[in-house]
Amino acid sequence: MAMAIGFRFFPTEEELVSFYLRNQLQGTRQDMHLVIPVLDIFYDLEPWDLPKLAGELCKGDVEQWFYFTPRQEREARGGRASRTTASGYWKATGSPGFVYSSDDRVIGMKKTMVFYKGRAPNGRKTKWKMNEYRAIEALSDPYVAAPPKLRHEFSLCRVYVASSSSRAFDRRPLEAHNNAATTSGGASGTSLAGGDHYNPAEASEDEFWELVNNLEEHGIGWEQLNEI
Repeated sequence: MAMAIGFRFFPTEEELVSFYLRNQLQGTRQDMHLVIPVLDIFYDLEPWDLPKLAGELCKGDVEQWFYFTPRQEREARGGRASRTTASGYWKATGSPGFVYSSDDRVIGMKKTMVFYKGRAPNGRKTKWKMNEYRAIEALSDPYVAAPPKLRHEFSLCRVYVASSSSRAFDRRPLEAHNNAATTSGGASGTSLAGGDHYNPAEASEDEFWELVNNLEEHGIGWEQLNEI
């Protein structure tokens, strides 16, 4: 499949979760792997090795790369995923946030990580960053109040090199970008363009899992999530 000159893959966060990740979880649309391959990026792979393993249609991209990452065995047994490679480790930064649909429904969660060379806690921060997305199980009946649950079989990871430009991943005109931000409901921690628009303070891995546990164990309903 040949793509036109100038083709770039710049999906929104809503598209990443609601279309790509959900189709992967459902086992449909294998053609998606031409742009988002299945790859365990946390084992034996350094971030600078990932671009050459990008999807067949996106290997020419020099800004960002996408991968479906399967759940690790230790996660399936109730443990936490390993984020360590031979030369360093991925560390969570900022606060995890929800991903919203265009009609202000919570459809997923996003965690941002930075790669450090060396071993914790003395690693050296690099410009390699990652957004990891997980989908929330869709309710079969939208009128039934039930606690949403995260899907863990696959996550979708966007890997990129941090840029000094606040609009590095946004290819829409500035006016359209501002309109989209307005219609998004002003959700904190989300970006309809899927870009890296802020530089939050670093947070521990425990903060992410505390939010996940609150989501799964305390019966937070869709109406409550939409008010956060």
